[in-house]
Amino acid sequence: MFDFNGKVAIITGGGTGIGRATALELARGGCAVALCARRVEPLAETSAAIEALGGRCMTASVDVADGAAVSAFVADVIAKFGRLDFLVNNAGVTRDNLLMRMGDDEWDTVMATNLKGAFNFSKAAVRPMMKQRSGVIVCISSIVGQVGNAGQCNYAASKAGLIAFAKSLAKEVAARGVRVNAVAPGFIKSAMTDALPEDLRTKMLAGIPLARLGEPEDVAGTVAFLCSDAASYITGQVIGVNGGMA
Repeated sequence: MFDFNGKVAIITGGGTGIGRATALELARGGCAVALCARRVEPLAETSAAIEALGGRCMTASVDVADGAAVSAFVADVIAKFGRLDFLVNNAGVTRDNLLMRMGDDEWDTVMATNLKGAFNFSKAAVRPMMKQRSGVIVCISSIVGQVGNAGQCNYAASKAGLIAFAKSLAKEVAARGVRVNAVAPGFIKSAMTDALPEDLRTKMLAGIPLARLGEPEDVAGTVAFLCSDAASYITGQVIGVNGGMA
């Protein structure tokens, strides 16, 4: 466990899955955590779990594609906790379809949440981070953004965009002590993967050299490492958490 006492993190999509696991991981290290998502119920459950650990947490329903709402949330976090050290751009949605059948709304919704959301939050967070000459931004991409996947042109493009975004922003802010990296998970255990038919699950596992699905905690541990001083010389990188798939 890393020591994050006195640090403050924002995690988008923080109520479930990777976002929840990351919030708990950082909170265990003493980090105050601010979580946002569209649905408030999972946020309340995650907040309660953090407070049960003795941690500090605030939550809000925020549409990450709404720049004004994002700026207001970031300002509220800094007003409450006094600083901002880590931003984890985790919020994401899927609207899978073959390209020939994909509607404009399916493309636009995925881009607005997955890519524009990271733009909005990073833009709001980077100024206070640069002013204090320290900070870490981690973008949660996907193996799909590296290798592609049929039926997910929109999702793959948004996740590939996050990689290029992180690499470019890293070059802009490095001189001010701010680091930016991306994490690209493979198949991570979730309610969706639990519901898969057994034959499809078996086929999926056959493509993973470690022969198991990843846990949200596998990704959370990588994010915590990137936020920690142990990664102080790492920026502009993409860390794959995929069991050896790529």
